[in-house]
Amino acid sequence: MAVKTADDRMTISDAKDFKDEIEKKSGQKIPSCYQCGECTAGCPVAFASDLMPNQTIRLVQLNQDEEVLNSSMIWLCVGCETCATRCPKGVELSKVMDALRETAIERKVKSKEPSIKAFHDSFLHTVALTGRTHEIGMIGEHKLRTGNFFSDLLLGAKMFAKGKLTIMPSVIKGRGEVGKIFKKSRECQHKGS
Repeated sequence: MAVKTADDRMTISDAKDFKDEIEKKSGQKIPSCYQCGECTAGCPVAFASDLMPNQTIRLVQLNQDEEVLNSSMIWLCVGCETCATRCPKGVELSKVMDALRETAIERKVKSKEPSIKAFHDSFLHTVALTGRTHEIGMIGEHKLRTGNFFSDLLLGAKMFAKGKLTIMPSVIKGRGEVGKIFKKSRECQHKGS
């Protein structure tokens, strides 16, 4: 049995098993999923993944951490919340996917979709620097991370010519507050590891 804290909530370090860890991180009641398949029926990326959304949560229920953390589904999930709107039990599967990605990163599991992980990292880095996303900076960083320099060069040139991309990033007024959020997040990550 897992050890409870004073306020009767389990901490991640007290988690007895993988399911408990993901349940705590996501804030979702993992056991309440009864495999109706509604999440999979509405998922726009299920066709491209190695696991269906309902299979992913079932594997979490069964503590199959290696299979789940090595799947492409946790990286392909776009967080559209279609699964949550369809779920009769109110399980927000996108929050579970976020927790699974976080766990995969913590455990240094090599992503089955490295380009997507590189995109996440590039996006977050540009937001941390400027307080918002800067498309050219993010694209440049993503290209450096992936080594895929020329795949969409013509599209980028067309967007730039139409004024859809700017060379210099705009910096928001609340950039300091955004920086504090990233700093607090890093502190929480270090405390949890």
